[in-house]
Amino acid sequence: MKTVKIRNLELGAGIPAICIPNVGRTKEEIISLTRQYKSMHMDLMEWRADWFEDVEDTREVTEVLTEIRRSLGDTPLLFTFRTEKEGGVRPMSTESYIALNKITAAAGIADLIDVEMFTGDELAADLISFIHENHTKVIVSNHDFDKTPSKSDIIYRLRKMQKMDADIPKIAVMPQNKKDVLTLLAATEEMVSDYADRPIITMSMSGIGCVSRLSCEIFGSCLTFGSGSLASAPGQIDAEELYHALQTVHRAL
Repeated sequence: MKTVKIRNLELGAGIPAICIPNVGRTKEEIISLTRQYKSMHMDLMEWRADWFEDVEDTREVTEVLTEIRRSLGDTPLLFTFRTEKEGGVRPMSTESYIALNKITAAAGIADLIDVEMFTGDELAADLISFIHENHTKVIVSNHDFDKTPSKSDIIYRLRKMQKMDADIPKIAVMPQNKKDVLTLLAATEEMVSDYADRPIITMSMSGIGCVSRLSCEIFGSCLTFGSGSLASAPGQIDAEELYHALQTVHRAL
């Protein structure tokens, strides 16, 4: 399996990376959190732009991106506008969603951009191609906040993301019980063992799913999300606690 190199970070090799989501609402809060997270065990930062109060103003978005980059230095940056249907906090039309991501790609500041798998096949393909043309890598994602699909469906979605030319496929699912967590882990292991030719990201959300965030190196997920001051999804573990847990697991392998 090939790895993905982003600045000084190699995804798909060694201990899984820790990504801290920045869910600040104002420019000042976003930059303040960025500086705070820079001093933590963070391999890359996700800017969850759907939380930003001025996200409809593309000039403001570009200014925030510039300030984030200045604060992050060489730490990689993932840009994400999470839509309402996949757990985001702000409505946005598909047309505006695509335009926002294209403007971000053209700015050349973010290292990774998240594209939702269910944006629409043709629209997603065009957006992924545009982002790659602007020398930025793509996470193609799917978030199911209602349930955990079957193992075969999880694998199908991850394989489709590969065919869509995702640099990194990502899926997050909501467990209703402990068996659902096992389903996600089994799907991850099978995908990595039998089908994946690139790194993948998987997780089971909520409290009972937290084991998936700790055991990602065992089952094959290349990255896990840890919370800073604020979490962006249920079940996220404090980034500093997560760092020590991942180190412990790695030493045991």
